[in-house]
Amino acid sequence: MRGVRRIAWPATFASKGAARLQTQHLRFRPERSGQKALHCFLLDCSGSMLGGRRLALAKGVLASLFDRIGQARDEAALICFSGTRAERRFGPAVPRWWNERWLRPLGGGGGTPLSSGVRSARQLLASAATGQVTRQRCLWILTDGRSVDQPPFPAEADSIVLVDFETGPLRLARCKALAESWGALYLRPEDLLGQD
Repeated sequence: MRGVRRIAWPATFASKGAARLQTQHLRFRPERSGQKALHCFLLDCSGSMLGGRRLALAKGVLASLFDRIGQARDEAALICFSGTRAERRFGPAVPRWWNERWLRPLGGGGGTPLSSGVRSARQLLASAATGQVTRQRCLWILTDGRSVDQPPFPAEADSIVLVDFETGPLRLARCKALAESWGALYLRPEDLLGQD
């Protein structure tokens, strides 16, 4: 549709901070002559995400974001990682619905192979850039940060959003440290779900 302005979600969430999302927080992407954005989601499905219903909360966040991306007719991709590997479960395509089967168990134990997930995302984003120089590529990482590895900076992403699902009294704060080292936008799940 011509004349429809597309919301720049990372900039919008940065603008709203901890407040409930309101109209004045909205930031819009510049028109890019019909090019769609690609949102690549990395979802941590490791054993630590099963505790405290963190994975269930992450699924709720994903469902909400997929709905927004589908309404904007942008594309999304979902890569799940756990054990020793990462696996693409969806896309890139315009998400029309949310499907629980995308999160079937990966197997391979309860580790958090963040580097493997980031490597898969970099490959996907690099291939998506072929022939589409103006396409906006956003990498979303949903994790509790319980990985001990430090993946290299994913230069293939135009913007990076790190959503921290770590809970409990003893927090390692690895997500925040990684976001700072990469210059990524750091968010908590409540920032995306509009909770106070």
